[in-house]
Amino acid sequence: MSASRTHHIAVLPGDGIGPEVTAAAVAVLRAGAERHGYRIEVSEHLVGGAAIDATGEPLPAETLAACRAADAVLLGAVGGPKWSDPGARARPEQGLLALRQGLGLYANLRPVRPHPAALGASPIKPHLLAGVDLLVVRELTGGIYFGARERSATHASDLCTYSVEEIERIVRRAGALARERRGYLVSVDKANVLETSRLWRETATRVMREEFPDVRLEHQLVDAMAMHLIARPREYDVIVTENMFGDILTDEASMLAGSLGLLPSASLGDGRVGLYEPIHGSAPDIAGRGVANPFAAIASAALLLRHSLGLEDEAACIEQAMARALDAGALTADLAGPGTAIDTAAATRAVIAALDPPCQVAGMRD
Repeated sequence: MSASRTHHIAVLPGDGIGPEVTAAAVAVLRAGAERHGYRIEVSEHLVGGAAIDATGEPLPAETLAACRAADAVLLGAVGGPKWSDPGARARPEQGLLALRQGLGLYANLRPVRPHPAALGASPIKPHLLAGVDLLVVRELTGGIYFGARERSATHASDLCTYSVEEIERIVRRAGALARERRGYLVSVDKANVLETSRLWRETATRVMREEFPDVRLEHQLVDAMAMHLIARPREYDVIVTENMFGDILTDEASMLAGSLGLLPSASLGDGRVGLYEPIHGSAPDIAGRGVANPFAAIASAALLLRHSLGLEDEAACIEQAMARALDAGALTADLAGPGTAIDTAAATRAVIAALDPPCQVAGMRD
């Protein structure tokens, strides 16, 4: 994809700190565009609680249409106490689930690569974290989150279902990513108890044997994997798992990086449009105070350049600028000690300043 064309990005700020961190990410995207000759056009749309307040729906039809027409979607966060009634007809999270389904986004990629400057913020011993570089690939549109559910005064049920086709496509995506990295894939399930996990394991084994014989496959039960992620995270390369297990394990993996405020995600399907968002929530307790960590949103914008716009070198430049800013001590309150933290705006300025002089990476365009 040409760097010189105009790329259309739908921005969904959402709730809580979402507007603050997406504004930071857009500022960095614009700064990168000025330096490297790509052009972006941004339009903002409602989702989540903000959309419920304005329209009564967590995902207005106009928002979904705009996302489908865009080259990529950048999202902040959804939810908050104002919309927390579990019995409400419309909830912010429904907008996010509907957006994933509406765009056909079945693969959620969450890279975890701790930065040395943030290791002190992690509750895990630093010597366990040095050299960690893993990628969790979470199936995003199946499983218990999308199954039939029932509720009565005395009973409740949530149905977890997976088809062979759903498992095949996510394992293929993970296998291809593992082949590009270190050639090692761990598939996580609960096959000693659940039928869906037994189907998952059988299907993953077949796909990897037939299509990725050069990639080493290992199976782990989800409870064991939860321990291994903390005890020996350096050993892992790519981890693939189903929707709910992936949701839980990636939040756990955020502790490897020191803060939820550092980790990005990319949600991809078979088309060009992807959804990019920090893995953290809306953090309503700090919303509007200007202290939110923008790094996860900025890193998500870098993933947007890489996966949806095909601008690999430009994405790498933003990631390098983030690393230089962290090296220089640009630490927000979730990372810094008392009295040393900087605010959201200062952290954003630090990344933009670190873009100069324009970085040079292999294959960079003149």
